[in-house]
Amino acid sequence: MVLQPLWNFLLDHPTILSSPFFPVFFSLFGYLACCAPFLLLDLLSRQWAVFRRLKLDPKSLVSMDEVLRCLRLTLYNHAVFILPLTLLHVYLRTPLALPAEAPSLSRLLAQVFVCLLLFDFQSFAWHLLHHRIPELYRRFHKVHHTFSSPSALTTEFSDPWETLSLGVFAAANPLLLGCHPLTELAFFLVNMFLSVEDHGGYDLPISVHRLVPLGLYGGARHHQLHHLRSNCNYAPYFTHWDRICGTLKTE
Repeated sequence: MVLQPLWNFLLDHPTILSSPFFPVFFSLFGYLACCAPFLLLDLLSRQWAVFRRLKLDPKSLVSMDEVLRCLRLTLYNHAVFILPLTLLHVYLRTPLALPAEAPSLSRLLAQVFVCLLLFDFQSFAWHLLHHRIPELYRRFHKVHHTFSSPSALTTEFSDPWETLSLGVFAAANPLLLGCHPLTELAFFLVNMFLSVEDHGGYDLPISVHRLVPLGLYGGARHHQLHHLRSNCNYAPYFTHWDRICGTLKTE
């Protein structure tokens, strides 16, 4: 099996998966790793027009103040909310026996895709609700709309309620499907990268929305319009829910 050597490595180092700190560090450093390529592009675009032309909004340059502000809130949410709740969850839960075999690659990919579809619907409904109910928007979601032109690190520039609630959706879906732990980790990384790419602010030749045909995937351009208008494109990834509900905008 293709994934068995990787799973054997994790089984041979049980303290990695069993550590109560692993989910928090995996979340934080996985997020920062996903942001890193876009931060490099932000740096290069300040110096060279060839990189600026790849930006959805070439006039919007990410400042160091914005980077630090976003990092501070991300670290604050992880330290004050995510870490204590994760430790509490680890303390209360019944330890799970890890399977000896890794999932097949086809099964992992299929379940990651189904998890993404579930998360896309959950996030769409959650997002639409917070825009349609003014009190929810003011109390929780308005923070995320601080920047009208998003960048990679604005992905987690959000109220703790928003960060935690979307995190619950992401954590629950693999459990609902009975996914292998390796599939859970893969889904988290894919979900995180797609979310960061949505906010990255770049229309690259290899952007996901360019790779998925028929306009089925919105991507960064889709989400950039949401931050500009706030009344459209509520789904994070795919376009079918916005299309069905009449909230899809392409320009």
